[in-house]
Formats: sequence, C-alpha cells, structure tokens
Amino acid sequence: MTDSQPTQTHYRTCNLCEAMCGVKIEHQGTTILSIKGDENDLFSQGHICPKAVALQDLYEDPDRIKTPMERTADGWKEISWEAALDKAAAGIKKVQNQYGNNALGLYLGNPNVHNLGGSLMIRHIIKALNTRTRFSATSVDQLPHHMIAMHLFGHQHRIPVPDINRTQHMVIMGANPLASNGSIMTVANVRQKIKDIKKRGGKVVVIDPRKSETADLASEHHFIKPSSDVVLLLAMVNYIFSHNLVKPSAALALAKGYEAIADYVKEYSLELASSQTGIAQRDIETLIVEFCQAENAVFYGRMGVSVQEFGLLSQYLIMLINLLTGSLDEEGGMMFPTPAVELVASGGPGYFNKRQTRVRGLPDYNGEFPSVTMSEEILTQGEGQMKAMVTIAGNPVLSTPNGQKLDEALDSLDFMVCIDYYLNETTRHANIILPPVSPIERDHYDTTFHTLAVHNTAKFSPAMFELPENAKHDWQIYLELAKRLQGEVSEKEQAIQTMAMEQGPNVLLDAMLKAGPYDLDLAKVKAATHGIDLGPLESRLPDGITHDDKTIHLNLEFYFADLNRLQASLADQTKQQTNSDALLIGRRHVRSNNSWMHNSQRLVKGKSRCTLLIHPDQAAQLNIADGQSVKVTSRVGSVVIEAQISEEIMPGVVSIPHGYGHGRKGIKQGVAEANAGVSVNDLTDENMIDGLSGNAAVNGVPVSLLPVAQKAVS
Repeated sequence: MTDSQPTQTHYRTCNLCEAMCGVKIEHQGTTILSIKGDENDLFSQGHICPKAVALQDLYEDPDRIKTPMERTADGWKEISWEAALDKAAAGIKKVQNQYGNNALGLYLGNPNVHNLGGSLMIRHIIKALNTRTRFSATSVDQLPHHMIAMHLFGHQHRIPVPDINRTQHMVIMGANPLASNGSIMTVANVRQKIKDIKKRGGKVVVIDPRKSETADLASEHHFIKPSSDVVLLLAMVNYIFSHNLVKPSAALALAKGYEAIADYVKEYSLELASSQTGIAQRDIETLIVEFCQAENAVFYGRMGVSVQEFGLLSQYLIMLINLLTGSLDEEGGMMFPTPAVELVASGGPGYFNKRQTRVRGLPDYNGEFPSVTMSEEILTQGEGQMKAMVTIAGNPVLSTPNGQKLDEALDSLDFMVCIDYYLNETTRHANIILPPVSPIERDHYDTTFHTLAVHNTAKFSPAMFELPENAKHDWQIYLELAKRLQGEVSEKEQAIQTMAMEQGPNVLLDAMLKAGPYDLDLAKVKAATHGIDLGPLESRLPDGITHDDKTIHLNLEFYFADLNRLQASLADQTKQQTNSDALLIGRRHVRSNNSWMHNSQRLVKGKSRCTLLIHPDQAAQLNIADGQSVKVTSRVGSVVIEAQISEEIMPGVVSIPHGYGHGRKGIKQGVAEANAGVSVNDLTDENMIDGLSGNAAVNGVPVSLLPVAQKAVS
C-alpha cells in the first residue's frame, strides 16, 4: 500500500454463513482497511456478526494455499497448475481404469452452496468424474428438509421458512439461530427479530437440551431429553386431533386424507411425552394450546431435530403441526419464498432410495449416499471398494461421525485430490491439492439462500479484486479438470464448456434471472449495489406445488412406518441408559462456522470455547470440578476435554462444540493448531443413523465420563 492509492469502498454480501449480511469494505489497493455492516443493504440493514471480519482474515491468511501442491516423499511441494491438473486427472483415471468408475468417491462440503461458481458449475466436474459413489454434507445436516419438501410439495428446494417478520408466536426446537444466524431460514439480525416478536406482544418458545443464547432471549425455554423430540411431536399432533384444534386453511384443503393422521398418533399421550422428554405434562399442554390460539404462529425445527435417530419423522411432524394449525402458507406462519433465481425451475425434484450402499445397504438421496458410510466403503474389501477420493470444500474428518475411522480410511487410499485452500485434517491425505481463490476474490450471488430467505431480495456482489496471477476460480478448476478427464463429448457439450470457460457462471446467472418471476436480468441486479427489495413472503399454494395434481402429498405410510422402529427404541431405552453417564449433543458459537473458521485469531481469541458443558448436579455426582480434564468415551472413541460446569445444560446431557480437533499431525493452520480442542466427531458413531433417511444421528450419543486430572490449585 502507498499513500498515493485512493481509499475505495466495496459493497458485497458476506457468504460465510446463511444470513446474507451486506458488508461495506474500505480498502487501498489490495489492502483491506475495515469491514463494517452496510446500513443501506436492503436485506440486513447494517447488521453483521463477528464472522464478517474473517473475510479479511481468509484473504490475508498466510496459511491459505495459493499454488497447487503435491505430496511427495520429501513433503509438500508447489507445482504448476498444468502439472497439478495433469497429475490429478492421471491419478483418477488410473484408479478408475483399474477398479472401475465407482471406485472413486466424491465428497462435497457445505461451502459449495455459499459459492456462485461452485453452485452453478460443479455439474461439469461431477459429470466428468463419472462415479456413482458420491457423498456430501447434506446427510449430516439438512437432508430431512429436502425429503419432506420433495414428498409434500414436489421438489427438494420447495422448502418453507418461518415468516419471522410477522409472526406472533414462534416455537424453536433444536435450533440456536443467534449462533447460526438462521439455518434453513436466511435471516439477518435474528436477535432483533426475536425482540420484535416480543415487542409486538408475541411469544418465542425454545425447546432444547441446552439453554442456548436464543433460549436466553426467548420468552420461555423447556429442556428436552435428546432424541425424544419425536414422542413430544407425536403427542402434540394427537392432542390437536383429540381436542378438535385442527384449523381449516387453504393449505390443509390441498392435503387429501389428512384425517387419517389421527389413527397413527392416537397412542401417544401427553403423559408418555412427559415421561420421555422431561417436560411437565401441563407445560406440554400449554405449549400446544397457546400455539393453536395465537393470532398466527410458526413451529421451526432445525439442526438439533434433523441429526437424531428419528430426525426425518420429527421434521415431518413439525411440518404437520404447521399444516394442521393453519400455519402453512399463511402470513406469520411457515411460508415459501419467491426468489429471483428459482432453483425449483432449474434443477431436478430429487429422488430417494434408487440405489443402496455396498456394505450396509443404506439408501441414496438424489444420487448421494449417506456420509456415515464413507469409511466402511473404503475399508471393506471386495468389488466396488473405494480406492480414490475427490473432496471439494469439505473436511469430513472433522465434520462426519467417527472421524478417527475416516482419518484412517483416507490414509489407505491409492489416490486423493482435494479442491481446497487449506492443508487441514482431510486434505493432508491428498496427493494433489488444487486451491481456488478466497471468497472476496470472486463474484457472488446467493442462489441457495435467497431461496430460503425470510424476505425476498436479490443482490449481486462483484469480485473485490482482480483474479491474481497464477490463481484460479473453483469453477475454472472444475472445467479444466473435467476437460482432462472426459473422453469424446458432443459438439453441444463442447460448446457449453467453451462458453462456460470464457464467460464463467455469470452467463448462467443472467439466464436464470431472466427466467425468474421478476423482470430482472444480471445488469439490473448489478446496478443495485445494496440489493433489490422484492417484497415480503406471499402465499404460493397451490401454484408453488410441483406435483402434477397441485396437491400436498402427505405420504403417510412412508413416514408413519417408522413408528415400529420408534416402539422398539422406546422398549430398549432402559438398557441404553444403564450403559452410559450422559447423552452427548453438539453446539456452535456465532464466532465459529464448522471447522474452517478456526484459523482466524480474531474469531478464536479469548477463553477456550471447546469445553464439555455439564450440569452441576451431574458434575458433583461424578466428582468433576470446573476446569477439570474429563475423559469422554463413546462406542467409537475417547477424547479428553476441560469441563465447564453450567446450569445452561440439562442434567444427564453433555455438550461439545462442533468443528474442533486441530491437533492432528500434518496440517498447516497455525492459529487453529494453537487452539486445537477436540473433535466431537471422534465420539459420534457412524452406526447411529436415522433409519428412515440415512441421515447421521450426531445428537443423543451415549457417553461415559471419567475425571482424569484435578484442576491445578493456584
């Protein structure tokens, strides 16, 4: 930077989480001076969270890989792009030629959906890899939401979100939006939104095993035993029917045969729910009655609901509660956004269980197998065994169950390619690392999160800096690797790829905007620096349903068949409880985002947040002192972690945050290594799944606790 360089202002959307906060970045040349909230942003109105400053930290991080790397006998070596792409393609081809196309596995991490080029252009590399052995972060996260949207409304992306701006009564189950900034609910400044509900005389109720930051702000909080959500929700639906609280609505009229639900749920009483959840029976009754009597209401369940053994059925029941009480597709309830880029029109509706995994026979969803099966598919010998892997923007060693086993499995592969800009717990196993540029060096438009937004807007963010010399966008990496992998292609496909390489994802974005429901194109959206306001959520049914008959397909038999598994689980609970001291759940912090934000000193500074939350009563029972090291053991492994005694966690439950565990050898993230913590996924169990969907069950893991060292006395 020199004094002669003028100070410039760049406006963009922060894409480090789902909230789509507008930021104002002042810089001189390529030196960033400040990052603040954009007060004129039409969606976020000046709000940002602490993560926004990490846009600078990611860009300036000395540990960020900027040149392709090859792992050699003498360690990691920088190589040219031409050599790296050639070697990556050659290694992939060698494995597929020897063992078959499906011997190559592909894993996609969740940053791909925070990325315009990644979202729109990734199909080229998927097609060129030509493998059916695919995995993604979806099956350790939001899979139930996609399946319910596909079944009920006809498309995996037709997901309704809470109309938080107008609701009078909001029930939040298994979610902490003050930490996540909303999830499957794109919303900026959740703290103010919750305050606004209360200010207008409404009520916010949180149901969670932990009294989280969101619960602290809410009107009311109820502790709930992990994995018991399904019994509570079944009892609530039963109460709605048995007490004539079903409310006619336009949406309910589209759900033919809903009356049959009553027979499925009739055995689930409030008494049973109370005994299973730990919530008093009178409180459950009040919860239901107040929800049904509210002027308008919305029931929102998220990560904590999805990633348990009955996650899909639980999320389905939440959707039924919204439907039966007149809260679906109604103002203040659960509503469908109308985005400028309509993913429903541009992608397939989704499918389930067309194929099954080789070892366990678990179902695929939309061509992807459950991520819990990756290690066994690598380690189990026989025809179809995975021998090579490609990962794109993912760190499954830290983000999927039994990370230690996956770590060992990746080490046994014949070949591995990672498209990533960090040498982390997963990419350290790669033969070739291909690094894309950082977030602020690329154009951005949130194709996914506008689809989940609580208010309709459109906003384009141009790249802040020119593409550096010898650097590539992720979509350029996809196209160049695909060109080396594929054989003969049609003239049409060749023309598509040539246009894509020359014009990038913006030409597709322009076409999608033009095809959308508004009179927009990319030029108009680019001209609106702070975004375009497209209005509040509106009723979209029945036209928004993509089933040919324009009705809601309840699929009662598919979902309620899972009650047999539930009954067996309830009968086995006594045995489970005697074999463990507590049930383990995860948690997140507003300064963290999975595993890849821990290399920012500004975000990790202060007191360690990787602690074992434990209730005082249980700590006393097990002779655990605050700050004492505790050995936590599950079926799959053990970690040693510092205890944090707090009444914010339910008795019989302990919590470890997600995304830590940076103490493994061979990574290069200096700040993260200095704040290593332990990985909760060295305790989560790949055999614990939601049997209906194949989604991982990382909440409610039985663990034993053993104090291993006394806290030092000063």
